[in-house]
Amino acid sequence: MRKLWMALGCVWMCVNAANAQSGESPYVPETDQAVIQKLDEWQDWKFGMIVHWGAYSQWGVVESWSICPEDEPWTSRKFPKMPYFEYLQKYEALAKSFNPTHFAPEHWAKAAKDAGMKYLVFTTKHHDGFCMFDTKQTDYKVTAPDGAFSKNPRANIAKEVFEAFRKEGIHAGAYFSKPDWHSDAYWWDYFPPKDRNVNYDVKKYPERWNQFKQFTYNQIEELMTGYGKLEILWLDGGWVRPLGQQTKESLSWSKTLPQDQDIDMGRITAMARSHQPGLIVVDRSVHGPYENYRTPEQEIPEKPLSYPWETCMTMGSSWSYVPDDKYKSVNTIVHNLVDIVAKGGNYLLNVGPGPDGELHAQAYTTMKGIGAWMKINGEAIYGTRAVAPYKDGKVCFTRNKKDGSVYAIYLLDENEKLPASITFKGMIPAKGTRLEVLGTKNKLMWKTTTEGVVVKMPESVRQKDWKHAVAIRIPAVDKM
Repeated sequence: MRKLWMALGCVWMCVNAANAQSGESPYVPETDQAVIQKLDEWQDWKFGMIVHWGAYSQWGVVESWSICPEDEPWTSRKFPKMPYFEYLQKYEALAKSFNPTHFAPEHWAKAAKDAGMKYLVFTTKHHDGFCMFDTKQTDYKVTAPDGAFSKNPRANIAKEVFEAFRKEGIHAGAYFSKPDWHSDAYWWDYFPPKDRNVNYDVKKYPERWNQFKQFTYNQIEELMTGYGKLEILWLDGGWVRPLGQQTKESLSWSKTLPQDQDIDMGRITAMARSHQPGLIVVDRSVHGPYENYRTPEQEIPEKPLSYPWETCMTMGSSWSYVPDDKYKSVNTIVHNLVDIVAKGGNYLLNVGPGPDGELHAQAYTTMKGIGAWMKINGEAIYGTRAVAPYKDGKVCFTRNKKDGSVYAIYLLDENEKLPASITFKGMIPAKGTRLEVLGTKNKLMWKTTTEGVVVKMPESVRQKDWKHAVAIRIPAVDKM
């Protein structure tokens, strides 16, 4: 056993050294033409909604992480003085009392549509293993006979959510956690868990690991075959990966020596796409052929990225429901959206329903405010691509991929009045081009100076009640 640990330690050091030399692994372009086409469509959507929801919402604690035996700020427990295994027992008992009697996903879907969101990613299962769909692989699910919500006609929550959003014309995607802390094939109850990773030696117990691989495969196949059209498979828990694909980041997630947690993504992906042709697969942070786009979390890259990407970010302070959560202002969210889109990314904004199945009132108010802005300015967001110089001061640029029109989007501070003129560099309108502010029909006067292009704002335009940002349409440019 000592030799085994020494060997694993050598592998760890070698992987660390290799990644330190090579930096971030290169993006692996997709070769399946149906997926390439779907990725292009996805890049047109720009704005989506992710929903974190589970039995944990009853406690208003962080999703799953409070049962992870790691001493980190995000793993704090509801009852910090309670012994771990007693806490785990109480946490898992939440599955029986989960009873969201106000669950009405059509309300979420309508709010998302009104906000201008084009796609959904819903948590079918988070790391704790509690399934929000009617899986046949485990009884730890919302439809279990002893669950308080199981007799409700809408008990198969994931199915209801997907159907409600598709009825509003919103594309559906499934979040699925690769690790499963409830599964005895991942956290074997013979051993105590030590961190977020598998808690037994997968080389010593290969049959148990194979059980977990099949369990994972079976659950994903259930989602791919029984829940209508799904266009994204959004896989979380990036520490579950082949040992050879470990990175400096993924190694930092291990309190124990790393193991070969290979669940055979090739087999899973082939199966999933046999049922859902063109499916986008997002094996988060595992850089390779099954990471069709990358997902910076809670941050916006400083510069455009050379591959498809999506910032996933919370609308409030937490991914999951927190009583009296503080939400980002509409101004902040719109500015984030414009910044992300100007750099070529998508924005996936999270909300966390409460234990009764309803969203915070503030979530609805915020989405309504976003929608009001999008109704005027959506053409500067949807179907656009990044165009240099991307951003100049308070002005961001986007380009319509079909007709080449460029939009110069001026970011307004809270309560800022539209200035008498807007100046930007790096983008010169073609001679004689008519410029307009979206939402008006006024022709704008403009000229080039040593300071850049100066666009005059007529008083009649300035008097409108502008909020968050204004977009200037430039049908043709001389310099890009």
